Amino acid sequence: MSKWIEGKVVNKKLWTKELYSLQIDANLEPFRAGQFGRLALEINGDILGRSYSFVNAPGERPYEFYSIIVPEGPLSPRLHDLNPGDKVLLAPKGAGFFTLADMPQNEHLWLLSTGTALGPFLSICKTDEPWRRFKKIVLVHAVRHGHELTYQETIELLKQRHPDQFQFIPFISREDTAFAIKGRVPAAIQDGRLEARAGIAISSEHSQVMICGNPDMVKDTRAVLEGRGLKLNKRKEPGQISVENYW
Repeated sequence: MSKWIEGKVVNKKLWTKELYSLQIDANLEPFRAGQFGRLALEINGDILGRSYSFVNAPGERPYEFYSIIVPEGPLSPRLHDLNPGDKVLLAPKGAGFFTLADMPQNEHLWLLSTGTALGPFLSICKTDEPWRRFKKIVLVHAVRHGHELTYQETIELLKQRHPDQFQFIPFISREDTAFAIKGRVPAAIQDGRLEARAGIAISSEHSQVMICGNPDMVKDTRAVLEGRGLKLNKRKEPGQISVENYW
């Protein structure tokens, strides 16, 4: 099997100067919600690829990927400059274990994200599985500024479809607002602000917590949760915490 297949950009969304989403038409193998694909371009005779989580649910088309420009990066600025009709290379199938597949059953599912790591959680929430398995689902999106709270139409649809199960809690670290929690996610768990906002507690008895985003947030949040007795999910030793660093 070829390492790459050709796809075509069918739509591009510019959220901010740095944040963008690409919708791509391609013939990929089935994947699980929460997994990532790989996008690539030929640059100076070499093929350069990077991993990007699927935002779309399995079965949804076109495929969608959410990214941020890394100014010094060799790939993300070039992907940002693509337009509908342009060609892009993709890995033929998704990969990764950041899914609900091996997650133990529990009452509450916490989805904690920063920045573009919102993407895999949207893919998961667009499927039927979490709504069948969990009584409450709390989606957290932490950003620096309010205009970086993207995909609000998608989140609003989730609220409408699952009004008794779903909560969205935004975090903004560098602005004061009337609607978002200010600061970092681990601090808001430690001092109780996140759980007070959600109206439910994070506990080893009732919670599964998925953490995806910048490595500092992932590390610090995991440490706070482990201090409460939650453990990392392992295939041979189920726990309550699943993590994925986003770079």
